[in-house]
Amino acid sequence: MSTSRISPAFLGWDLGGVVVRRVDEIDMSPATSQWLLPDATPEQLRHSWLRPDFTDGTAFAMHVHLFAIEANGRRILVDTGIGNDKPRRIPDADNLRTPLLNRLTAAGFAPDTVDLVITTHMHVDHVGWNTHLVDDRWTPTFPNARYLTDRREWDFWTAAAESDEDVAQTYRDSLRPIRDHGLYDLLDIPASGLEVADGVRLLPTRGHTPGHLSVKLMGTGRDALISGDSLHHPVQLAYPDMGSVGDVDPTEARTTRHRLLTDLAGTDDLLLGTHFTHPTGGRVQQRDSRFRLLTDSPALLSPASF
Repeated sequence: MSTSRISPAFLGWDLGGVVVRRVDEIDMSPATSQWLLPDATPEQLRHSWLRPDFTDGTAFAMHVHLFAIEANGRRILVDTGIGNDKPRRIPDADNLRTPLLNRLTAAGFAPDTVDLVITTHMHVDHVGWNTHLVDDRWTPTFPNARYLTDRREWDFWTAAAESDEDVAQTYRDSLRPIRDHGLYDLLDIPASGLEVADGVRLLPTRGHTPGHLSVKLMGTGRDALISGDSLHHPVQLAYPDMGSVGDVDPTEARTTRHRLLTDLAGTDDLLLGTHFTHPTGGRVQQRDSRFRLLTDSPALLSPASF
C-alpha cells in the first residue's frame, strides 16, 4: 500500500467574485513524471525559468491536486484526483490512503456542500474521488453535486472498458456508480464553450483525450484557465510540441496546446496547471514559438485568506 508523498499546502487565487483554491492530493514520483513526458531531454529540463520550482534540472516535479472554486455562491470542484483504496497499475496511484477529504473540508468544501464536479477527462488521476467506499460499496463522494463531462469523453471510455481491464476497473469503481446514481450529466460542448455556472465556462481542448475540456473562470478582476492535461508540466510551454505518453491523438493535442498558449499569451489571464507544482499558476508570455510562465501573480491569496 502506498502512503505517497503528501503536501499539506493550500494555494489560492482571488479573481474577483471567483476564488479558486488548489487542494493537494500527492506529489508524483520523478519516475512517473518522466514516464508521462518521455521525450523530454536533460537539456530541456535545464531550461532556466523552470528551475527550481518545476524541475531540479534532472527530474520533473509534478502534483496531483484538485481545484476548488467558489463562484457566485456555488462550490465547484475541477477533477477529483486519484482517490483512496483503488487498485491501480501505476504505483503512485495504487491503493492510496490520503486525507484529501479532510483537506477539502478545511478549505471550506465539505463533500456534502459541493454543487458541481467538473471532469476534464476520465484518466485515473482525475476521477478517483468521484466515489469512496461505504460499507464496501463505491458511493458518490459528493452526493449533492451534479457531475459534468463531455459526452464524447464518456462514450470513448465506456467503449474502451469493454476491452481494457485497467479502464474497466476505473469504470467500475469511479464512473459507473455516479451514472447509476443519476448524477453524471453528459454535455455536448460546442467549439465556443458552454457556461455551466456564473463565471465558469467549459472549453473543448481535445487531443489528450477525445472529450477533454479545460475550464475558464471569469472574475471581475481577471480570468483564469484551468488546463486539465492539455499541459502536464511547464516544460511544455518552453517546448509546446512536446506531447504526453497519454495523448490519444498526439497531433490534435499539439494543435490544442499551441492554440491554448497563443490565446493566453500577452493577456492578464492566469494559466492554472492541473499538475503544476508550486506556484502552479501565472501569466503566459510568448517569445517566438516558445512560451514561459510568469509566476508573480497579484491574484495570489495569502495563507491568512483561508
